[in-house]
Amino acid sequence: MVATHAALAIKSLDKRFAAIRDARIATPPRGWLRAIREALGLSTRQLAERMGAAPSRVTTLEKAEVTGGTTLRSLREAAEAMDCTLVYAIVPKTTLEAIRRERAAIIAERELSSLHHTMRLENQAVGREELEEERQRLIDDLLTGSPRRLWEAQ
Repeated sequence: MVATHAALAIKSLDKRFAAIRDARIATPPRGWLRAIREALGLSTRQLAERMGAAPSRVTTLEKAEVTGGTTLRSLREAAEAMDCTLVYAIVPKTTLEAIRRERAAIIAERELSSLHHTMRLENQAVGREELEEERQRLIDDLLTGSPRRLWEAQ
């Protein structure tokens, strides 16, 4: 039951990410805050008043956004002061399922490599077909077991 719930959660998230994964939204060179503030015709003083802050805070915040040194809270406050909404997401480069499958394949390959080497030394090597079947079995086992197993092995 837990595995089914997890699989459904992954599918649901993957579906939500699909809509934004391919969206190529480049950040303006001087940052979103400054770009939107200037597009709205707000001066730093005017935005600072709307935020209940000093004008230097707006300048500092705009610079910090560009360098990655700001907080989500600060960005949210500035966005709200400009009648905007902060949108924040961590978007996987591929699907979550593909990331999990790739991780399982790496672990399976590592385990099989060690086992296959030992078996060859003992003159008990198996053929490619048997090795591939075992690789798939290990991957399936890793994917149906606890998801934490995928990340514990280094």
